[in-house]
Amino acid sequence: MPKWLKIYLSGVLMGAADVVPGVSGGTMAFIVGIYDRLIAALSGVNANSLKMLCKGDVKGLWRHFDGAFLLTLLLGIVTSIFAIASLITTLLQDYPVWLWSFFFGLILASAYILIHEMQRFRLAHGAVMFIGILLGSALSMLVPTQVDTGLWMVFVSGMIAICAMILPGISGSFILLMMGMYGVVISAVKDLNIVVIAVFALGALLGLLSFSKLLNWLLQHAKSITLAFLTGIMMGALVKVWPWKEALSYIEVGHKRIPSEEHLLLPWNMANYEWVNGLLIPCALILLGGALVYGAHYISITKSIRSDNKVREV
Repeated sequence: MPKWLKIYLSGVLMGAADVVPGVSGGTMAFIVGIYDRLIAALSGVNANSLKMLCKGDVKGLWRHFDGAFLLTLLLGIVTSIFAIASLITTLLQDYPVWLWSFFFGLILASAYILIHEMQRFRLAHGAVMFIGILLGSALSMLVPTQVDTGLWMVFVSGMIAICAMILPGISGSFILLMMGMYGVVISAVKDLNIVVIAVFALGALLGLLSFSKLLNWLLQHAKSITLAFLTGIMMGALVKVWPWKEALSYIEVGHKRIPSEEHLLLPWNMANYEWVNGLLIPCALILLGGALVYGAHYISITKSIRSDNKVREV
């Protein structure tokens, strides 16, 4: 598969994930193995990039920010939002248990692989991972609140949501939902409210530039500990993507009713339970999601080994 196509399809997966409140585009970036490169590209704002900007060095800036990578990824995300979002939304409404099962398998397998890739797993890694699990679980179980929806809150929500979107395990749309801003942002996009969109985008840009630099520094200087924490957040987020649950309350977002509070159940405690649709197919989808992640990881490792062997032969 050509590298550009892999990056484009990675963007498609990230866009599809960001549509669903509870699934993170950052998680998908982790799964397909582009997370480090994405954070490094987003954190490129520094003295060198400002000098290139002042000199009008467009080619230098393009290379500095890994422009081809970011543009291809962005095209995949946009394509997904416009082409797949309606399909994801339909599946979420008509086959929620099946869709959540597939995502559950994806995230569970990704966390397993990341744990085994950590070098010299020590007690400190376990402690940091446990903190991440607690944080991910706590965020997943938050109940949406209603807050002031003025422009200052739109700006703040943009900063926080974009930070969540690039963190594996934390959904930006879910954070907006928790802050009571999901409906405001979605309505602004549908109604083309330029002022709200611009303020939100400005907050998102500021949050992206600052938080990505912090993440990049952590991945460069404390990668194992950072991966342990991010893996913990992913595992904690499994609470949100648990397939079998019932909604206790809803909130109205436009013409849609979105569950605001949910109760986790065992499969056979679901209403109208049938073992094929309610247990067999969901378990098969969990295994399918896990198999896809593990298969992609195996192919990636195989190619890496072959590449290393060719370099040694030369």
